[in-house]
Amino acid sequence: MPLLKCGRLVDDSWTSVADGDPLPADGAIIVSLKRWQGERADLIARADGLGVRLAAADHAAAIAADLPFLALIALEFPTFRDGRAYSTARLLRERFGFKGELRAVGNVLRDQLLFMHRCGFDAFEIKDGDAAEAWERAMGEISLVYQPAADGRASVVQLRKRSQANP
Repeated sequence: MPLLKCGRLVDDSWTSVADGDPLPADGAIIVSLKRWQGERADLIARADGLGVRLAAADHAAAIAADLPFLALIALEFPTFRDGRAYSTARLLRERFGFKGELRAVGNVLRDQLLFMHRCGFDAFEIKDGDAAEAWERAMGEISLVYQPAADGRASVVQLRKRSQANP
């Protein structure tokens, strides 16, 4: 599946490993929360990057103490109607201070990219082959925002205050 980062398609250097499948000898891997919890010590001992995939029903607090060991967290969108991963992303970025890659996986749609980005996602597994064009369109659709979010864009109120302070 194509991976979109920074507005362009990139090669995905991460391997998703299903529960029960053997771990590759080397290389960056993404495992489920269940596998992470069951094999934590062995996974931490690996030399390569570690990532955890959280299902929509999984809670960010379940891995909050382990964030220093993780370079990537993949958050699942099972359907376009299920927005729990938005809340999880904001918690990971704003409450728990996660600085690694936050990847949207599953049912990731073009019209949701901007909102996912605002919540802290910086990588997106998408089905669309025209991903770069979709990213450009999504990021340009809304030029002003009303509330602060994990993407750090200034809100309308903040911009107004700045312009009044510097006429």
